Amino acid sequence: MTPSTASADFSDSSEPPVEDGTTAPHADCIADSAGGLTFDVTDHGGPDPAHLVLTDRDSGEDVRLPLTPAGDGSLRAALPSSVRLPEGRWDVFAQVAGEEPRRLAPGLNDLRSLVDRVPSGSRGFVAVRIPYATKHGNLSVRSWLRAPHAEAGELLVTDGEMTVSGRIYGTAITPKAYAEIRSRTDGGPALRSELTPRGDEFTFRVAYEELEAGRWDLWVRPEGEDGLAVRVARLLDDVADKKPIFTYPTARLDTGHGRIAVEPYYTRDNDLAVLVTAAAAE
Repeated sequence: MTPSTASADFSDSSEPPVEDGTTAPHADCIADSAGGLTFDVTDHGGPDPAHLVLTDRDSGEDVRLPLTPAGDGSLRAALPSSVRLPEGRWDVFAQVAGEEPRRLAPGLNDLRSLVDRVPSGSRGFVAVRIPYATKHGNLSVRSWLRAPHAEAGELLVTDGEMTVSGRIYGTAITPKAYAEIRSRTDGGPALRSELTPRGDEFTFRVAYEELEAGRWDLWVRPEGEDGLAVRVARLLDDVADKKPIFTYPTARLDTGHGRIAVEPYYTRDNDLAVLVTAAAAE
């Protein structure tokens, strides 16, 4: 995607009702390929020190970054990839010393460096920060911190199965590796799928006829059953909310459990999942 204003996140229903984004001070955001963000904020016009404040919507934790003159009538704050930002949704404020924080509205976002980003994985984790506009027109940052991480790539969807391609970061794929398809509701044993490695890349198959009605989450186990389970997700691009953007065809087929409809989708956290529902007979 080319530089643009941040796209709306229609699933962001937990955002508190705060200052209208049409009257709030604005911030332009530039992302770098290492996972850092730079914020250029409308200058408050006074001599007092100012900070950019990121507030986690769930925990209330704050990360404070100094705002310094950028030489073009704005104030700049940097969030380097080395600063830990726990996974979650972070609302963005500007605060001048002695004053209440003010919610920031999104300006222009330059997110080109996030497209087709391929981290080295040498740090053992993948950090992703994507600025976006909330439904109230305010600026927030969606953060992911995965250690290790399984990045979903191309999905090949047919009438009876889906083939998932991906890449592992932060660990190695061993000969014991396999994929798991886990029911989110029944708590029963996970279904296993053979994982085909190619260096750090992998593919595996999800056979629809094995699935009963419900939601199924996709995982890989790079070191086999004695190692970590790694959630398959799509994080390494400039789209904060994949669910309304990435849509896939629904397959309908007859199985031993009856006729079903199967639809792959991305969750609110951009994790890859499969929805299975009962389908009417044709």
